[in-house]
Amino acid sequence: MKTNNMSSAENQDNSNYLQHLFPKELELIKDKKTQLTYLKGENLFKQGAFAPYVMFIVNGLVKIYLQTGYDKQINIRLARTGDFLAFSSIFGDNVYNYSAIAVKDSLVCMIDKESLKQLLLKNPEFAMQITSRNFRNENYLFEIIKNISYKQMRGKLASTLLYLSQDEFIDEEIFQYMSRQDIADFASISTESAIKFLKEFEKEGILSLNGKDIEITDKGKLEDIAQRG
Repeated sequence: MKTNNMSSAENQDNSNYLQHLFPKELELIKDKKTQLTYLKGENLFKQGAFAPYVMFIVNGLVKIYLQTGYDKQINIRLARTGDFLAFSSIFGDNVYNYSAIAVKDSLVCMIDKESLKQLLLKNPEFAMQITSRNFRNENYLFEIIKNISYKQMRGKLASTLLYLSQDEFIDEEIFQYMSRQDIADFASISTESAIKFLKEFEKEGILSLNGKDIEITDKGKLEDIAQRG
């Protein structure tokens, strides 16, 4: 992890989450944020730790997960460029509710949560932009709960593969960063089961396996399996 010079990355900030701020507000938040580069595999924060900052991904890919046991976890989602992390800490959560780890080298902006809260109150357009993005993430959390509670293992894996292969991740080459255990943790099944069902899906012509890479060849069938659970 290393600290970045603010001026060198300022243009990246302005093109994203600062675009709706007024000049005076921009100056206020400029003094309340620090940019850090997290290398692949580095923890941004751990579940249960004190949360003094909201984090914004300027450029990168981050895995969000819940630690559910000593050596067991559930992968919740992937956060990418333009996403906020620990956003709920603005509204009273003093600890991180989940853990975050860099899937690839990522430039992250740490923002003082009280300063960001004031900006949200002053700038409705900015607040609406952030709220709508977080609402989309919240909808996916409901899908995870449904996945865990109601679906069989094939349905769980199918839903996970559809999530990881959606359009917003196409340029990321997601599967190059995902181990079979990562995929299993997204589906809430064992690694052995994930490997077994991936091979079954390949035999059924639903996908093609090439090393770590997974290419969906029959999305319709995969959607049907996910839907039926």
